[in-house]
Amino acid sequence: MSSTTSRFKVPNTLIILLFIALFVALLVPWVPAGYFEKGVAISLDSYRVAEHNIHIAWFASGKEVGLFNAPFEGMTSGSRTGSAIGVIAFILLVGGAFGVINASGAVDRGLLRLIAITGDHPRLLLGSLFAAFAAGGAVFGMGEETIAFLALLLPLIRRMGYPPEVGVMMTYVASQIGFGTSWMNPFGVALAQGIANVPLLSGAPLRIVMFVIFVSTGIAFTLWYAERHRKPQPLPDDAGAAADSTAGAAACASTGNAADSGQPAALASASMTAADRFILAGIVATIIWIVWGVVAAGYFIPEIATQFVTLCCYTALIAIFAKRLTADGAAEAFINGAQQLMPAVLVISMAKGIEYLLGGSNPHAPSVLNTFLHSMGTMLETWPPILAAQGMLAVQTAFTFVIHSGSAQAAINMPLMAGLSDLVGVTRQTAVLAYQLGNAMANMSVPTGAILMATLGVAGVPWTRWFGIIWRFQLLILLMSMGMVAFAVLYGYN
Repeated sequence: MSSTTSRFKVPNTLIILLFIALFVALLVPWVPAGYFEKGVAISLDSYRVAEHNIHIAWFASGKEVGLFNAPFEGMTSGSRTGSAIGVIAFILLVGGAFGVINASGAVDRGLLRLIAITGDHPRLLLGSLFAAFAAGGAVFGMGEETIAFLALLLPLIRRMGYPPEVGVMMTYVASQIGFGTSWMNPFGVALAQGIANVPLLSGAPLRIVMFVIFVSTGIAFTLWYAERHRKPQPLPDDAGAAADSTAGAAACASTGNAADSGQPAALASASMTAADRFILAGIVATIIWIVWGVVAAGYFIPEIATQFVTLCCYTALIAIFAKRLTADGAAEAFINGAQQLMPAVLVISMAKGIEYLLGGSNPHAPSVLNTFLHSMGTMLETWPPILAAQGMLAVQTAFTFVIHSGSAQAAINMPLMAGLSDLVGVTRQTAVLAYQLGNAMANMSVPTGAILMATLGVAGVPWTRWFGIIWRFQLLILLMSMGMVAFAVLYGYN
């Protein structure tokens, strides 16, 4: 049995991305690079072939492109408000913060209390959380924020006996379903409608119905998977010493599960103290602060990361005064929490490095991405409406492998897709719908997605394992998306 397992062992995600990068590096020099002229609308007519193809060396200097340069270029790409560099800083700081929070032991005690309260209704809790995160994706485009919330919820998921991928489903996957079926998200559907000259927030009734159908499907799959893989953990009797509970807290900080740590569940048996209540109150207050900041104040990655640093310092002070941790212990817990997310940082860097090898995502700079976009648009121009709409969905889905941001994909693809929809007899509202569904639904599984890989890193779930879990649901959602796009064409969705 062991020999069979080792024979078919799937490579590490970094190895997979490295081979993808090598394939891209070999392919790109043979594909003409292209760009769309500045100062005019992006369209098939505004596309120009660059004078030279993109040359990729093994090692490059200056403005040249090199295969071995990809990890560094990927790691330092973007801005402080987006991937890669912004997301990397965000997950390292959040990881460190939760290292301190977990080491305090307060979360474990609070979760045991919550499990006792919920009793025999964990399905209601999971379904409610899934719907809440889907609503967050629909209303304000929740995406990166799910990384932090997942870190908050993972201890609860484990204590209830569910595997960590259930937490990914009810946070990140839920947010993507909400994003893809949103009727009001300003960073997705509203932006795409504005670019396509479609009245803002129009077509809401169909999208709301679609939201309910897709979210219900997501909840059903999550609950089905969760129950099939649940391993209930019995709650121990209330008898434990404070000293033992501190030792249990340290063990839980490294594993997230008292039973798995090899300790005699002393932490779980300890009752909640005033320090636990103060720390948990700080966590709840921070969640409220984050939600308010995102919805009302426009907070994004820099502000949210700082909010978690604030929570980290608050928790460390409480734990130090309560003699749960020393100052050095709190610092070590922060470092350990950040170190646990280094694999996710490296995966994000490689994923963005692949985009670098393709020439980047700037529509006005020569890149192979622009060439692929123009070629697909030219092909779809000759198709009948219902097939052309499905082709648009396929284009948006394919581009999600290299352009993951919904707003970036809208800015790059929608000008061309809007004009293309007029040529093939598809309404622009349908083109926007294809953009929404193609971008968000593919983001559930593409290994080049920085946010997905960061989320899986927080959960400790390798991408290869995740894909083996999610591919059936992903196929179902894609088929449902194709059905919605076909209905929109037949209905004349406008």
